[in-house]
Amino acid sequence: MTQILEISDLKALAKRRVPKLFFDYADSGAWTEGTYRANEEDFAKVKLRQRVLVDMTNRSLETTMIGQKVSMPVALAPTGLTGMQHADGEMLAAQAAEAFGVPFTLSTMSICSIEDVASVTTKPFWFQLYVMREREFVLNLIDRAKAAKCSALVLTLDLQILGQRHKDLRNSLSAPPKLTPKHLWQMATRPGWCMKMLGTNRRTFRNIVGHAKSVTDLSSLGAWTAEQFDPQLSWKDVEWIKERWGGPLILKGILDPEDAKMAAATGADAIIVSNHGGRQLDGAHSSISMLPRIVDAVGHQIEVHLDGGIRSGQDVLKAVAMGAKGTYIGRPFLYGLGAMGKEGVTKALEIIRKEMDITMALCGKRDINDVNRDILAD
Repeated sequence: MTQILEISDLKALAKRRVPKLFFDYADSGAWTEGTYRANEEDFAKVKLRQRVLVDMTNRSLETTMIGQKVSMPVALAPTGLTGMQHADGEMLAAQAAEAFGVPFTLSTMSICSIEDVASVTTKPFWFQLYVMREREFVLNLIDRAKAAKCSALVLTLDLQILGQRHKDLRNSLSAPPKLTPKHLWQMATRPGWCMKMLGTNRRTFRNIVGHAKSVTDLSSLGAWTAEQFDPQLSWKDVEWIKERWGGPLILKGILDPEDAKMAAATGADAIIVSNHGGRQLDGAHSSISMLPRIVDAVGHQIEVHLDGGIRSGQDVLKAVAMGAKGTYIGRPFLYGLGAMGKEGVTKALEIIRKEMDITMALCGKRDINDVNRDILAD
């Protein structure tokens, strides 16, 4: 491929370079994948107003997310098993995000640990927390994130139990992968990926292994999740997590205005409108379709962000126009990482920035902070 012009080009290249079980993990949703598809498709239904003969010089995409300066209203979303798309994936993605001036969010279910990422970055990154039954381990995770000087905690609310993801089950997903004939063949057909993986010792869930006392089996992500994720997580848990953390707190997984109101009442700094990339409740509304309702409900009380379905800079601009103060990209940066490593993550960010910048200008705006629903067609 001589030219990479859009996120779909990175996706195609990643599909050729990443073993099927890990590419499928990044590129799949729950059950019928209806919500996963809707996340993308509903962006296309949002139309923009073309404006002409306006001054398009001196444009700026700089803004803030939870009071932190960002070069554009985009953060890298927390994604599990990122280090299986490319060796040391979380570390490389964090470095790319830091250089680009956007936040990187490390998942609890990452391959590289909090300490691994801190060792290769010079600025604070964000950490995403899953609440486990073993409270001592959760407290330890929070303390480790504080020790690494993470500048925000993202608490995921929508994964108390794991949604059924058919591709992962059929692929017998694990980290490291099982050495069955099927998996060996998948890896043998991706020699570049294999060589890079042989060059690192980061091939399991390093935030967990050696830290959680009750770990019994990490060979199956689904089994361990069912064993350890806390199905009794409730709104009252936000209070002690917020107190223990003591810094900016973002609540991820809000898809209903009533939940948004309850989230705003916790005193958190922001909420993320998200359906977990269509990987939890299949049949739920897309993130972008629920964004205006949630902004209208709580946008005056708490900062509202959006995650899910973004595949272009135009998508980011549409979300901002509907009231999102920030957005998150998961699959786009994973495609870039799988395709080209750190360079691919940077390429994904460059594509989104360029598309957002040009579209903003053609909609008659020069500053991202001036973008609102006026740029949307009826």
